[in-house]
Amino acid sequence: METEYPACPEHEEMDSERRRSPRYRFIADTEITEIASNTRLGGRSSDLSMGGCFLDMLNPPPEGTEIRVTVHHASASFTALGRVVFVFPNVGMGVVFTNVEEDQLAVLRKWLADLSGSQE
Repeated sequence: METEYPACPEHEEMDSERRRSPRYRFIADTEITEIASNTRLGGRSSDLSMGGCFLDMLNPPPEGTEIRVTVHHASASFTALGRVVFVFPNVGMGVVFTNVEEDQLAVLRKWLADLSGSQE
């Protein structure tokens, strides 16, 4: 099931990206590392797509922050570089994946195939 976000000006930029890649509800523990400061933060994903994810966090880093995100699910993990593209203060942030290694892409594809019910 695709996740819908509340209407807000900050989210309009994500509309076109979100439509290119269906987002699926996906609850999993995450670790975020801010690239510039090497600061580590914990969070929880609430949705996932080929292009990015939404992470629930009380104090998300600002829009534009370059991050490494690691998602842990079902004894596997997925790691990618990304950028914060929108922030809902005290709620979370939207992340676009900017660099995904081939082996990590295989993990992501498997999770999304399971979520969509397809037999890839």
